[in-house]
Amino acid sequence: MDYIALAREYMKVLHKMRKRKSPKRINDSLHGEQFVLAFLSRHDGRVIPGDISKEMGISSARIAAALNNLEAKGLVSRSIDPSDRRRILVELTDAGRAQEAEHTKQIMGMLVHMLEDLGEEDAIVFLRILNKLAEHAPEEFFNHGPAIK
Repeated sequence: MDYIALAREYMKVLHKMRKRKSPKRINDSLHGEQFVLAFLSRHDGRVIPGDISKEMGISSARIAAALNNLEAKGLVSRSIDPSDRRRILVELTDAGRAQEAEHTKQIMGMLVHMLEDLGEEDAIVFLRILNKLAEHAPEEFFNHGPAIK
C-alpha cells in the first residue's frame, strides 16, 4: 500500500473541500461565539466562563472577549452566582436560544443532506472512520517522525 500517495490524495481532497463554504460553516460551529452558544445550549442552564474555556481549550481572556460580544448582541447574560458571589454565571437569553436553534437546524439539515448524498453504506463507513480518527489526538500522529524521507 502506497500511504504516501494516499496522503497526497487526502491533501488534495482537503484543499478542494476548503474552497467550499459548507465545511467552513461546520467548522465555525466548533469555534468562537457559535461554539459558546452551542455549549450553553447543551448545558441547559448557567455555566461559569471557566467551564467554556476548558471545553474550548482557550484562555479565559478570549472567552471573556467572546462573552462581551455575545452580551452586546443580546445573546447571553451574565449574573453573580447567588451561592458564591465570587463566581459569574453565563446563560443564554431567549434571543441566544433562538439563534442557536436556527443555526443547529441549518447545520443539521446540511449534514443530513451530505450523508444522504453518500448513501447509507458510505455514510456509516464515513462515520466509523471519523470516530476511529477521533480516538487519537493529532499529536500522536507526529510522534512517528517524518513519513517522507
